[in-house]
Amino acid sequence: MAPKHIDDDVYTPESDQVIVLHDISWKQYSAVLDMLGDTHPGVRTHYLEGVLEIMSPSEKHEGIKTMLARLVEIYAVERTIELNGFGQATYRRRVKERGLEPDECYFIGRKKRFPDIAFEVVLSHGIIDRLAIYQGLGVREVWLWRRGAFEIHRLTKAGYKRRDRSRFLPELDFTVLATLVQAKDQTQAIREFRDSLRARS
Repeated sequence: MAPKHIDDDVYTPESDQVIVLHDISWKQYSAVLDMLGDTHPGVRTHYLEGVLEIMSPSEKHEGIKTMLARLVEIYAVERTIELNGFGQATYRRRVKERGLEPDECYFIGRKKRFPDIAFEVVLSHGIIDRLAIYQGLGVREVWLWRRGAFEIHRLTKAGYKRRDRSRFLPELDFTVLATLVQAKDQTQAIREFRDSLRARS
């Protein structure tokens, strides 16, 4: 089946480019990962039960995810939290037919099979339910950036439930972060965030 292009508009720094492939076996998915890893290291994939999205993230996408990572990491340093980041590492679970590369991901304390926290910037209207992938992997908390705000999803026995705060970083104010991740001057915004954390210590 020919790939379906989700975003066929002329490329801009604001738009992710996404294609969707159907009826993709696990073997074919693994082959695509091998190919992309060698030639297109910045490309992200989302795989769910035979459906594969391949995304080339936009400048806006990369700016938001990088800024969030910088903010979260300085927060962890200032609050002496044992936070270990693994960026866009690929996580897969064959028995569940799921796999992806988060925009950013973190372990609290020791490294485990799957991250404690995953972060995704959602700018394009893809087909795959990313939370369904994360649930199959057992990722305990997913932060989505969508429509200019954060959504915090915490894994429960009944699936993901929306929360206002992170279980792992309960004092982190996502309303403040929503403003900071869009700052034009990243360095200045990070300095101001660091100074505000120190003032509240």
